Amino acid sequence: MTEYKTRVVGAPNTLEHRVYIEDKNGKVVSPFHDIPLYANEEKTILNMVVEIPRWSNAKLEVSKEEAFNPIKQDVKKGKLRFVRNCFPHHGYIWNYGAFPQTWEDPTAVHVDTKAKGDNDPLDVCEIGEVVGYTGQVKQVKVLGTMALIDEGETDWKIIAIDVNDPLAPKLNDIEDVEKHLPGLLRATNEWFRIYKIPDGKPENNFAFNGEAKNRKYATEVIEETREAWHKLITQQIPNKTEKYSVATVNTTVQDSAYRVDSSDAQYQAVPAASPKPAEPLEPSVHKWFFISGQPNL
Repeated sequence: MTEYKTRVVGAPNTLEHRVYIEDKNGKVVSPFHDIPLYANEEKTILNMVVEIPRWSNAKLEVSKEEAFNPIKQDVKKGKLRFVRNCFPHHGYIWNYGAFPQTWEDPTAVHVDTKAKGDNDPLDVCEIGEVVGYTGQVKQVKVLGTMALIDEGETDWKIIAIDVNDPLAPKLNDIEDVEKHLPGLLRATNEWFRIYKIPDGKPENNFAFNGEAKNRKYATEVIEETREAWHKLITQQIPNKTEKYSVATVNTTVQDSAYRVDSSDAQYQAVPAASPKPAEPLEPSVHKWFFISGQPNL
């Protein structure tokens, strides 16, 4: 999408690396708050922010804590986080990212999953054939969703496809995925179940016995999380930004008290572009893990 471009700071695979998003005028915007969720009036096409390109391992994510929410690599105990290669899956098996202007409320228990939200924007698995890039804004259509239960929290995984993908006209609901891309949903279920095992954690579980819900259900989840985000950004949910470390500064949300312009100190503090070549990955990132497990169906 030509309306947005990236401002890259530092070298990939380092603690300093950040990817900010700029609009067509070069103004920094938040991929969490400023990019519209819907790309058309009918709300059938959505904007997705790509965090992690397919086949890569670095666990990149929109930062909730930093002003303007740049994309950065997750860190644990001072070290950069990578997902392991769980045979036969190499890195992430889709373009992985998030829907802007959505928020999974960590105090709201979902009626079906019986678990609270995970305090993040909605995750998206984009299944088209083109490998994306970090900070790319793709237009996608929604096909369905899975409900991962991650450490007791609901962590929705929306299944979507780039509207420009050759298969997009044939994929309109979740059953079309199995018809035209047989095995992908099964592989998606397996990937999320086992990807933390190499790091010493147990298998993840799913609500609905691992079943992928249809487009209509996914659309309802998206709208629920959009409403939760709107309450957050307009201060209808007192103290949540502080309690859950959500940076809400933005430049475009008309009814938000957190809106600023380019003269604001927080805006002025955003670093200039300073892209550098990626640092080499440590050898352990390339290791294969052979994991035996049974689907929790």
